[in-house]
Formats: sequence, structure tokens, C-alpha cells
Amino acid sequence: MDVIVGGGVVGLSIAWRLARQGREVVVVDPSPARGASYAAAGMLAPISEVAYTEEPLLRLGVASLRRWPAFAAALAADAGLTAPGSDGPATTLTAQSDTSVSAPRTTTTPNTHAGQSGSAVPAEGTLPTNTHVVTPHGETGHAGSTPAGAGPAAASAVPGDGRFPAFDLSSAGGRRPSAGGEDGRAAASPWGFGESGEGSERLAAARAGLDLRDDGTLDVAFGPDDLAMLDEQAGFMEKLGLPVERLTGRECRRLEPMLAPSVRGGLLARTDAWVDPRRVTAALLAALERLGVPVVRARVTELLRDGDRVSGVRLAPPESGAVPGISPGAPPGWEPETLVAERVVLAAGAWSGELADVPVRPVKGQIMRLRSAQPLIGRCVRGTVHGNPVYLVPRGDGELVVGATQEELGFDTRVTAGGVYELLRDARELVPGVTELEVADVVAGLRPGTPDNLPVIGPSGIPGLVLATGHHRGGVLLTPLTAAILEGEEADLATLCSPARFKDVS
Repeated sequence: MDVIVGGGVVGLSIAWRLARQGREVVVVDPSPARGASYAAAGMLAPISEVAYTEEPLLRLGVASLRRWPAFAAALAADAGLTAPGSDGPATTLTAQSDTSVSAPRTTTTPNTHAGQSGSAVPAEGTLPTNTHVVTPHGETGHAGSTPAGAGPAAASAVPGDGRFPAFDLSSAGGRRPSAGGEDGRAAASPWGFGESGEGSERLAAARAGLDLRDDGTLDVAFGPDDLAMLDEQAGFMEKLGLPVERLTGRECRRLEPMLAPSVRGGLLARTDAWVDPRRVTAALLAALERLGVPVVRARVTELLRDGDRVSGVRLAPPESGAVPGISPGAPPGWEPETLVAERVVLAAGAWSGELADVPVRPVKGQIMRLRSAQPLIGRCVRGTVHGNPVYLVPRGDGELVVGATQEELGFDTRVTAGGVYELLRDARELVPGVTELEVADVVAGLRPGTPDNLPVIGPSGIPGLVLATGHHRGGVLLTPLTAAILEGEEADLATLCSPARFKDVS
């Protein structure tokens, strides 16, 4: 059995991919889908996120973006999502979807995947008879930040000459984007599976159910220094063969009329996309339920050892009711609970370093969600204001995500007045109309950062322990690639994020 420690987008997607292959798997997290994945904006934007010092991260991001269409389409099918207007039963997803049900504790394997073979996907509209096993522990902590690829393996992101291949998302069956019209959209979306067919229908279901959008990212500048930086960035990306377009201020406002008049120019990355991470994790939980994968609501306190091998995990006791003068602890008669595993996949995000000697630290990010009856902007808009990067990500329901701060404050998840002020101040510089919107939500999440800003994916150096953590701000984007690397795909890219670049964890 594989035990996945962490129920964020990465951990859930890894579990989903393993379950589709007929593997026996269980997810352990005290609060699934409520960690960094819940706070994330969901940008699938390797091009607009590029920096001179992060070319390896760019290579990982481009390769993972190519996998996203197939990943989303397969997830939509497994979660029971349907395209608007199609026939058949549909699954309704909400950010708070909880597919777990209460059940007695267990110290052995909770399910056997009986009768599953091949892809292990049940017939559409049917549910397996085996259900989730849940230990209702109250402590939060292991919500990781990223998921796993489905569909055919993508080609290597960078050929030997250092340039990226033509950016046509060909591994997902897409088409190369052609020049767009005045609205800034490519005439042929790189996210298409063709004009018709099952793949196209599944992707349509993913677009609707996951709020998956591919309208690109507009990076704007306000002054000469900002424009010079964008020009340098555009030149760097063009040398790599990545598609960007340089725009004047007037062209930027033609694409996004609500932009501030002070915008002097910008860069348009048409192939960038975004998705709602809350819907993605809800879909993953629904897919896991249909596959009979248990989600154990518990906090892992330590990794079990059998000699030099990791053999499972130990779970924290459930919290009892607080009694004046007595600290909450285990209820009377409680005995330590363990889960034995052939392999433990540590995908606990910022908390991974609490369980293994892996160089992952928490990086706090405060993020705000605003709401309006009509969308204020039509694509992701980002810029630098007062030296701070800021982005605005629109949702299909009129919600606007504004983010995000970057704070090195340990495991502090408080929402602060200063953080809210900075977000609104900087967003107003980009799009003045944000001040008229309703505040829907403000949260703080913890990104799992590493010393080189690259994720840590692969064998830990300890038998029985595999790592899938450290994705920092790119967890949602790198979700499909992470699972593929763990399954032995993308060998060239796997070396970039191998734990071997650090000392062996222990």
C-alpha cells in the first residue's frame, strides 16, 4: 500500500493517478484541500512567471502546462463532471466538498481495490461499494500544495539547443495558436482537442467544472524602468522560443479597458492559463471517492522505521474536549494508531520538514477574493507596484482573486490589516475599479519554499520514502508533472528537482 501524507492538490493528484493504475493507496491529512491549495490563485503561467535566475523552473512549468489539458479532461471524467448542455449525471463541486464519511479506526490497509484493473476507473455514473475510512482527528497541518498527471507522457520541455519546441501543447492534442483578433484571443486555442470527439467533450467539462481558462496573462508596466524590465524579459523568452507579444499602453487598454490610464505598455503571454484550485481539489476528492480511495482525517506525527526503511506512519490522537486547567489530549483508552505502507509519499507542503530532513520552509502568502456581478477583467493581469508584484485573476462567476504577499514568518497564518491594505493598494494601481467590489474572502496560506525555488520530487535516499514537496508558488501548475516524475517519466526534468541535489533526508 502507498500512503500519501498530504491532502492538497499534489498529494490528492498523486493518489488519483496511482488509484487509476489499480494501486492500493490511502491519503492522510487532518484537513484535506484546506491548506496552500485552498489559498492559491491557480495560475498556470510558466511564461509570465519566468525570471532570469529560474530557467530550470521555467522548463518544469512549460512541460507541466503541456500536460494540463489531458490532466483536466481525465479528472473531469473521473469526477463525473459533464459539459454544459450534455446528457448524463453530473457531479456538483464546491470548495468545501468533503467526500469522507465517518468509520471506525483501522491499523491495517483500509481498502483492497477489489475488482479493479487497468485504469481502475469505474463506469460513469456509478460508485464503488468500498467507502472512505476516516479517523476524525481535529488538528490541522498536512494540506500540501500540489497533484498528478494523467494521459500520455509529454515530450521533454527543452531540446538540446536550449530552446523550447514550438509551443503548441502537442502532447495534449492541441493546435498551435495563431494570431489573435483585437480581443487578444488566439484564433485557434492551444487548449483544443479538435473540433469534436470525446476528448473535446471532456475538456469542455473541465473548463466548466474546474473553471479552467486559457485567455493568457497580461503583464503591464507603469514607467520607463518597468518597460525596460519587460523588454529584457521579452528578449529572454524570445531567445528560448517562447511566445510573447510586446504591447503599447493603448493596446493593453484595448484588451483590458479597466486598466489604469498610467499603464505604459505590457507583455501578453497568450498560452498562459489558470484554474480554480478549490474546484480542482474538490474534483480530486470526488474522483478518489469513486475509485474507493480512503482519505484519513488525521495528522501524521512521525514516519515509522523498520531498520533503515520507512515502513509507515504514526497518527496523532484525536483531540478531546478542552477542560479548564487541563490541556487537550488523547481520550481515555486511546492507543497509538499506525498505517503500515510499502511506500510513503511525503506531500505535506510546508509541513514536510516536520517529518523528514528536507529543506522546505513555510512562506506566508495573504490573498484576497473580491466579487462583482460582472467580471472586471477578462484575463490574468499582473504588474509591479511600489516594488511589489501583484496579480489579478478573474473567475467565471465574477470573483476576482488578488494576490499575494510573500512573508517569511514561519507558520503564521494570520490575516493582517497591513497585508489586506497592500493587496488593495497595489491592485487599485493596476485596475482602479477594484475598490468598488465586494470583499468575499481573505485567507493566508503557507507555500512550501526551498533554497533554490525548485520542488523536491523523487526518491528521498531512504528506502520506502518518496518526496513530492517544495513547490512554492508553482504547486498547481506543476501538479501533472509531479505525478509523472514519480512514475518514472520525464527523466531529464526529474534531475532538476531530484532530492539528491541536497543531502539525503533522514
